Amino acid sequence: MHTLLKNLKFFVLIIPFIACSTESKHNENDEADQAEVAQDSVVSLLYPEETHFKNIKQLTFGADNAEAYWSFDNSKVVFQSNNKEWGVQCDQIYAFDLATADMANKIPDLISTGKGRTTCAYFMPGDSTIVYASTHLGDDACPPNPERTPGGKYLWPIYTTYDIFVADLEGNITVQLTNEPGYDAEATVSPNGDKIVFTSDRTGDLELYTMDIDGSNVKQITTELGYDGGAFFSPDGSKLIFRSSRPETDEEKKEYQDLLSQGLVAPTNMELYICNADGSDLRKLTDLGKANWAPFFHPSGEKVIFASNHKGKRGFEFNLFMINIDGTGLEQISHDSVFDAFPMFSPDGKKIIFSSNRNNGGTHDTNLFVADWVD
Repeated sequence: MHTLLKNLKFFVLIIPFIACSTESKHNENDEADQAEVAQDSVVSLLYPEETHFKNIKQLTFGADNAEAYWSFDNSKVVFQSNNKEWGVQCDQIYAFDLATADMANKIPDLISTGKGRTTCAYFMPGDSTIVYASTHLGDDACPPNPERTPGGKYLWPIYTTYDIFVADLEGNITVQLTNEPGYDAEATVSPNGDKIVFTSDRTGDLELYTMDIDGSNVKQITTELGYDGGAFFSPDGSKLIFRSSRPETDEEKKEYQDLLSQGLVAPTNMELYICNADGSDLRKLTDLGKANWAPFFHPSGEKVIFASNHKGKRGFEFNLFMINIDGTGLEQISHDSVFDAFPMFSPDGKKIIFSSNRNNGGTHDTNLFVADWVD
């Protein structure tokens, strides 16, 4: 959900739609700071404080790998990677069987077309197809990243050529679910297998929508000004958790709207919001400051795990945290000194998969890790 993998290397992971820069300004020392801190990330796969993880295993070994999401039967995983050794130039969608994967020696199955840029893949009911967003109808080439202005804000592109597709596990597109002008992406599927939630700017703002599994019955869920995205359903399908960067002052609103008119977002501050699946009972869940994003429901439905840098001294220091859905009981879950994000529990609640900069040899590589979950 939902982008943090590419445009700012001091962030380690900047996937085009997660937009999780956490400092409004940065300078040339940021990358040097990260390189220094990254040396501490080479220690091991598991830190002593990470008592919720057991039998941790590294799955990928180079480049930027993220947004790893489980199949309904807990056996397979779909994710995105920009690993140039696999023959791609920007994020593409791959899938693997957890029991047999050997991505240190073998390229996983490519599910997307290999054209354009892709994001946010998710298994559909039956585990024989996936839903994902791609820009390939706009151009075969990877769309350009925004230029980085020294001392300026991190800007995330809203690629207007993103549409949402369904493909089989051989990579054949079977259905195009969206065909509106503008950005349609960040699709995830209800555990009930009946609904898809996604982000779109079809009304001129970045809002959440739901649709039936076949693309019909589209309904707008959020209406307030600001970016709403990276949404996931609760285990029973009754609620949605998502991230939002909502401008409050007139100056913030003007900046947001001016950037959006240029196809850009400056996601420097994000908090988590929760609501019913129809948009009712909307409320702010976190108020931590900085960037809080990549939320996912705990199997109980009573807690949410997410990524945040609110405790970090530098913008790139993200860890996993958990909070009750009433906003109490904040707990730190992971303890890497650089970057942990994109947590997702397996449907049976036994495992968790996430992305991290741990054990990367001091490089910028962001890899996938899986562990048994201990409550």
